[in-house]
Amino acid sequence: MTSTPATSTEPGSAAPPESRAARLVTDHFEPKNWIIAVTLLVGWHTDGLAGVGWGLFGALFAAVIPVLFIKLGIRRGTWADRHLGKRQQRLVVMVFIICSVSTGTLLMSALDAPSAMIALIAAMVSTLVVLIAITFTWKISVHAAVSSGSIAILALDYGPWLLAVYPLVALVGWSRIALRDHTPAQVVAGAVLGGVVAGVTFGLLR
Repeated sequence: MTSTPATSTEPGSAAPPESRAARLVTDHFEPKNWIIAVTLLVGWHTDGLAGVGWGLFGALFAAVIPVLFIKLGIRRGTWADRHLGKRQQRLVVMVFIICSVSTGTLLMSALDAPSAMIALIAAMVSTLVVLIAITFTWKISVHAAVSSGSIAILALDYGPWLLAVYPLVALVGWSRIALRDHTPAQVVAGAVLGGVVAGVTFGLLR
């Protein structure tokens, strides 16, 4: 979730190369993509194709429905873009996402989904709750939190070797700072909190 790039150029001129690279990283490694990837990967590791089905079900509430809500807001002019740079706009969307993910968690529990899948969605809810509490007073990086939490969950599920891809979190953090959407402190705090909250919740409940 970010705002439009803070770096500016004259009309008709190309954006600086660093800005273009940072924008590509921010857009391709946005929270939605991490959430879809981690739900499918945990689902596959949990129960093969059946687990992937549960992963798709979880992604519906954790990623697809929130994205549709954001797109509807953009179409109506409620917010400027899908990254939601303004803190007040983030709060509205984050509350909606918590409601959506919580609904998915309850349905998965009622439908007797594998415990690992319920733990995964619960980890998303707990992370969102912490992030929204902080967002009331400080613009913590959701990109960093989700990327860090996703890798922590995958490392618990597949093995610690997956921590080798943790530099991706640093890359995502760099993009947020380069675009001036977050300060280094906001990125570091997001990465630490996302990894700890998601990892501990998933580890305790799976």
